[in-house]
Amino acid sequence: MVRTNRLNFSEASLTFVANAVIDSKSRALIRLNNIKFSTIYINSMKLSRTLTLLGLVLLFLLISMNSAAAFCGFYVAKADSELYNQASQVIIARDGKRTVLTMANDYQGEVNDFAMVVPVPVILTEEQVKVGEPKIIERLDAFSAPRLVEYFDEDPCTRSYLEDELFRTPAAPQAASEMKESRNNALGVTVEEAFSVGEYDIVILSAKESSGLEVWLRENGYKIPNGASEILRPYIQQNLKFFVAKVNLTEYENTGFKSLRPLMMAYESPKFMLPIRLGMLNAQGEQDLIVYLLSPKGQVELTNYRTVKVPSDVEIPEFIQQEFAPFYKAMFTKSYERNGKKVAFVEYAWNMANCDPCSAQPLNREELEKAGVFWLNNSRFNNVFITRLHVRYQRDNFPEDLKFQETANNQLFQGRYIIRHPFREKRGCDAAKSYYQSVRERQDKEAITLSRLTGWNLYDIRKKINFVEFENVPWWQRIFGS
Repeated sequence: MVRTNRLNFSEASLTFVANAVIDSKSRALIRLNNIKFSTIYINSMKLSRTLTLLGLVLLFLLISMNSAAAFCGFYVAKADSELYNQASQVIIARDGKRTVLTMANDYQGEVNDFAMVVPVPVILTEEQVKVGEPKIIERLDAFSAPRLVEYFDEDPCTRSYLEDELFRTPAAPQAASEMKESRNNALGVTVEEAFSVGEYDIVILSAKESSGLEVWLRENGYKIPNGASEILRPYIQQNLKFFVAKVNLTEYENTGFKSLRPLMMAYESPKFMLPIRLGMLNAQGEQDLIVYLLSPKGQVELTNYRTVKVPSDVEIPEFIQQEFAPFYKAMFTKSYERNGKKVAFVEYAWNMANCDPCSAQPLNREELEKAGVFWLNNSRFNNVFITRLHVRYQRDNFPEDLKFQETANNQLFQGRYIIRHPFREKRGCDAAKSYYQSVRERQDKEAITLSRLTGWNLYDIRKKINFVEFENVPWWQRIFGS
């Protein structure tokens, strides 16, 4: 039986790997920071002493982890934002009233047609806006994505119950200028700020009437959807400002990037929200939004919509290892429908100093700062808690913008899905007979679970399962013979 456990802590640069192979000539190999400390070869007479040594090492490390649960299994796949064709991604780093908002542009079309209009609570200056790095959003996505893990059953005739307990899974000219200002006044629009950042030309607007703002945007070359004034009106009534961006084609060509880079903005406001209604104007059906919420306190949740966890820690059939993407899409859609299409799903909630299992390495200090984290001190430990929210929305089901609140909840959660590979070699011991029968029962249960989670046909699921074979020998045959 081979069991591998990996624990990764960026703050302590600690990697622990323990392998235990138990047979007549067993070996225990312990590595710390990838430095080989000791290799012990033993025979069966010294097995208990080796297990005791291994247990002491594990106990020491488990205590030093502040009760973090050890993960036992192999990380094999993840369900990241690439599953969804039109998945927008946003990073929000928030501490108190201070916010750094990063918006990834999933715009599809000619860049000269691009226009972004975002309601913001304050007037932003050039110093408060910058272009972000796409890689940072990719890193957050990979780190927090729902994951598939696998376990391998041990030989039922030489099972190690001691290890089972140790490793239990628990973001112009002047005259023309004057005429333009007069036109702006007539429309009730004020240009509060105008500047360029990277490949973007940006203006910060305030407005008195939504219809005047819509006309101003069209007259100034911004291609916005029809009916925008209806959606703009509530924001004007709340005295919000408008962050408006379009692409400077010359600067865009000079960047060498094939897609638009994320935009970052920093501001201070008691309003902790994310406007999504404007994006519904040009939406084709339902939209997926992934929000990475970074806080020094704990989990972030919605206040105006229910926040629920995705189904997690369920055992599913082995063949899902090759079909994880369609599985997760089907499971998410089923959960979304069961909850009335009016909830946000937590896919991940974790302290970013570590991960267990790691679908990608935790972000280092420099990467966290590029993600907008501004409260890091000189401590070795990163007090950054990430909440990954997945929102699927359309206008009828999400009539309001998303409103958040920070909490002190540090409970860890991950969307995790488990496959268990049976031990398939034939064995003749008494334990093997009961083991094979229990595996068949487990495989039946996995099929039912998969059908319930996804809505897939149970008969079709069972056809894909490689069921273990075993002979159900009557109990009396042991004494009466065949």
